[in-house]
Amino acid sequence: MAKMTHAKPGIVEAMGLRPWRKRWEQTLIALRGAEDVPPTKWDSSALKQLYPRMSPKLWLGKPHLPRKIIITNLFNRTQTPIHDGWSTRKTQLDDFRGRDLTYDSHNGTDFAIPIGTVVVAPAAGVVVRVNSEFNRGGLKIFMDHGAGLMTNCAHLARALVHEGQEVQRGEPIAISGYSGVDALVTFPFGVPHVHFNTWLNGEPVDPFARVGEVSLWRGGRPTPGAQDERLQIQPSAYDEAKVDAIIASCKTPSVRADLAGITHLAQRAAQTLIAKNYYPTRFDLHQSPYAEHFERKEVFQVPFQKSDFDEVVFLDEI
Repeated sequence: MAKMTHAKPGIVEAMGLRPWRKRWEQTLIALRGAEDVPPTKWDSSALKQLYPRMSPKLWLGKPHLPRKIIITNLFNRTQTPIHDGWSTRKTQLDDFRGRDLTYDSHNGTDFAIPIGTVVVAPAAGVVVRVNSEFNRGGLKIFMDHGAGLMTNCAHLARALVHEGQEVQRGEPIAISGYSGVDALVTFPFGVPHVHFNTWLNGEPVDPFARVGEVSLWRGGRPTPGAQDERLQIQPSAYDEAKVDAIIASCKTPSVRADLAGITHLAQRAAQTLIAKNYYPTRFDLHQSPYAEHFERKEVFQVPFQKSDFDEVVFLDEI
């Protein structure tokens, strides 16, 4: 099959700067906070996330190291308390290796790649939401993979899929950028990347495994892969009472009303999970919305094509 090509995003699309007025309003949320959402916390330690020798190449659509995906931030195993809000500071750090390649509130994995890279589904699933919030991750695509697993790819430039669409492992879903307020305020030294979230039983989890844990990566390590043959997708089964209890615990009336007004259970549950995990300070109840408990298992490949990359490396090991 011939490889499909996509036009490279310009700087406005890559950053997700339009519509201008809405992006300005969302920037103020990050700076000032909003109802039940504290402002983002930062200090001089956050400057350690800037890499001026790497970033300009990626902004120009060129790799820093040929055919290598560079992880610049891992999941922090000692995150700041939820009620403190989002922190980009580097004060209490513990990645899965026991090192400090992360920051205080980081609940995902950051893959540094050139602007314009094709992003693919890490496993078969259903797209449950495509939305853009300049204050929280820019353009994002959320997928339900069944068995209590959801993923999110953030800081995208362009979506290639729509809500309700079924996707197979390795199927293109987006073109990478660095959308969001953090790109704007750190340009050109902030590193363009895809922020990759994995949620299990409704909570953010580290896809990497420590000794005694099960990795979420196929084969126990993150690797690019080819597109799979079409597989039947079995979405997760939700417990309606649990979903509605989470919604009832939402302290923000407008958000609570919007979620409660979604009639279809699977859609209501997915949107509730997204709201709870991206704005956790708005919710008093943090529990699984599923009808059963799911264990960790090897499911994912990295969300990039084998034709573009050979391996994944850690920034502090190159």
